[in-house]
Amino acid sequence: MSAAAATGLAGCAGGGQETQTTTTGTTTGGSGGDFDLDTFQGSGSLAENRPELSGTRIEDLPDLSGTLNIYLGGGEGGLYRNLLNRLRKIYPDFDPKVRSAPTAQLANTLVEEAKGGSTPADLFWAVDAGSLGYVADQGLTAKLPSRVTDPVPENFHPDDQWVGVAGRARAIPYNTNKLSAEDIPNKVAQFTESDALAGSMGWAPTYGAFQAFVTAMRILRGEQETKNWLRGMVNQKVTEYPDEFLTSNAVADGEISAGFANHYYVLRVISSRPDAPISLTFTNNDAASLVNVSGAQVLKSSNKQELATNFVAHLLTVEAQEFFATRAFSYPMIPGVPPVGGLPPIDELNPPEIDLRKLSNLEPTLRLMREVGVL
Repeated sequence: MSAAAATGLAGCAGGGQETQTTTTGTTTGGSGGDFDLDTFQGSGSLAENRPELSGTRIEDLPDLSGTLNIYLGGGEGGLYRNLLNRLRKIYPDFDPKVRSAPTAQLANTLVEEAKGGSTPADLFWAVDAGSLGYVADQGLTAKLPSRVTDPVPENFHPDDQWVGVAGRARAIPYNTNKLSAEDIPNKVAQFTESDALAGSMGWAPTYGAFQAFVTAMRILRGEQETKNWLRGMVNQKVTEYPDEFLTSNAVADGEISAGFANHYYVLRVISSRPDAPISLTFTNNDAASLVNVSGAQVLKSSNKQELATNFVAHLLTVEAQEFFATRAFSYPMIPGVPPVGGLPPIDELNPPEIDLRKLSNLEPTLRLMREVGVL
């Protein structure tokens, strides 16, 4: 894929058994009886005309049975709980007990509980790799077996102490009535010098995803270059928004010509406004092309190792990956399930080489952003 190519965002669009399925196939799931892929798929134009999908299916895995204590950090506005409810219907004997809180807060809770002697958690399901890495670095996690992690790109299961289940790419949404992909530099460092972007960009500096992007820039380029870039964007008269969904809507409304956002916010705009003049593009091998993931890890102290590992395997089935793709508009982690909306496959993106675990070190980033005056 070219460095800053448009994605073609039209307003539409293991066991030993055979693993290929289609979007209309019906399967039989464990003790819960019949279910079909339609119960996992989203609706609307972005979920239409899906190709044949391949990978491990739920029917290929052992039943989920028993109580599992899940610490759920984030959860995409309730979508992850919706997925859990679908699994409950398939497996009546499966009883996931969920504790929800912000991801970083739960990561700290796990570490504090472990220092106190034990944690009730069997599994940590978090919306960012930094928190997963932090918990793993404290020696609290069990190694996941290769049968679970092998289908996922290696950089999304480092040391197999956690595995990514859904991805999100940093992107540049732009208004197609005002700009083309060629107007947007393929390096974020050049944004501060771009006449086409002067006075016409938006960002959300208080938003966690943006702060992770700045953290990546700080790690990759150093504090001084990151400060200079932030000051340069302020001099470009960038407009501030509370979050990246509002930033993306402002692009579609023509309030601004372009912005910074995770890719799926653009897809959410298109899903609700198919004719909106918005598309997205990616920079090339820098912080603005960062790919982060939500993921899961099994706690070493859990006495439910087999059940927890089987649950993680369920998150990487065709059904769950199609749920993430068509409902959350996330990047699937397995090759047999493509992203929606004409996005390039995740292995065609060109993100920077960075240890995602380091993104948990947020405090130097916040200090830097305060010094520049963007917080």
